[in-house]
Amino acid sequence: MRKAGHGEVANRVERELLGRNLIPGRWTFQIMEEFDDGYYAAFQEIERDAREKLAGGRRHIYEAEMKERRRTHGMPGHEATPEA
Repeated sequence: MRKAGHGEVANRVERELLGRNLIPGRWTFQIMEEFDDGYYAAFQEIERDAREKLAGGRRHIYEAEMKERRRTHGMPGHEATPEA
């Protein structure tokens, strides 16, 4: 903005936004760390446990079934798995 001749706007961005906390006392990375270590870690553990108990540990069951329904057998790029 400064190079385009908008020094006042550039000054305001620099002064009021750069370095500003997203919420009191925290930058975005600190919020993400707390989210990752708290809620998301608990979610992952519960999801993993439920998947083991209810789906035999399989992931993305719906998507795998949809892929099988939609792929064209024998067509290049439509293989069921990387090994096929």
